[in-house]
Amino acid sequence: MSSTSTLAGPRAAPRPAPPAARRRGRRGGGLNTPRLLWLTVPSLVWFAVFSVGPLVAMFVIATLRWKGLIYDPGYVGTDNIRHVFGDPVFLEALRNSAVQVAVVIPVMIPLAFMLGYHLSTRPRGYRLLSVLYFSPGLISISITGMIFYGVLSPNGGANGLLRAVGLESLAHSWLADPSTALPSLIVIDLWRGIGWTAVLFASRLAGVPGDVIEAARIDGAGRFRIMWQITFPMVKDYVRTLTMLQFLWTLFTSAALILLLTKGGPGTSSTTLSYLVYAKAFSQSDLGYSQVVGVVLLLVGVAGMLLIRVLLRNPQEKIR
Repeated sequence: MSSTSTLAGPRAAPRPAPPAARRRGRRGGGLNTPRLLWLTVPSLVWFAVFSVGPLVAMFVIATLRWKGLIYDPGYVGTDNIRHVFGDPVFLEALRNSAVQVAVVIPVMIPLAFMLGYHLSTRPRGYRLLSVLYFSPGLISISITGMIFYGVLSPNGGANGLLRAVGLESLAHSWLADPSTALPSLIVIDLWRGIGWTAVLFASRLAGVPGDVIEAARIDGAGRFRIMWQITFPMVKDYVRTLTMLQFLWTLFTSAALILLLTKGGPGTSSTTLSYLVYAKAFSQSDLGYSQVVGVVLLLVGVAGMLLIRVLLRNPQEKIR
């Protein structure tokens, strides 16, 4: 009887937390205290000096007529902007960058995803395949330039192979012809990017639950349907991130390979925006023009990333 009345009675007041628990609570809530927030000051200063600072400097230099550090700059307002947008070389570079990105990204990402999916199924020799796929990303840009200079030169490997199989009529000066210089650079971009992007996709796809794939197989889904209709939506966020990275890499870093192989030519047939920034700043000593192109490049990069975010957004994000 006494035990029943005890259970039915009013609930006992909660015991105060032990001293150790109260100390842990104070420590947990104290992560946002001003004293600890001061620890972020070095990283904020670093970010301001080396990220925000150059960004602001780019906009300021775009308003100057300046040949270089040993010369005195002069303020010209919007003259550089009018000069850039009236220059056929800039318009050609803008077109070439658009073609480069419009070809590289839609070709690279699907191919890399399919190769990554194949690796994630662990076929025979998948470790060796992973190394082979990833190896182009480990080769320096200078070595890559030397390799493809040998392959694409008039007496190089590509023309030698064509002559060996009786297709000498297709032999070409790939890097010296305005019609093939930019396509040759795009092929090199694809060669460098598809393999290691596939390995990154494979590492993410390895985390997809196997029972989901097995259930799809039991329901009669084929390999292609499992890859694109089951697996792809599950890793869509990761695909979006890699697409953004490859877009920025293609858009911003093409200057090095162009400098090594074509120097923007013949004429301006392979000049891209990133190469034009380099050429105007370091070869032609026109920093104002160069930084106006840099601002355009920045805006194109931001617009491209927003477009990729919209195109590869999950339905749940649209609801939110």
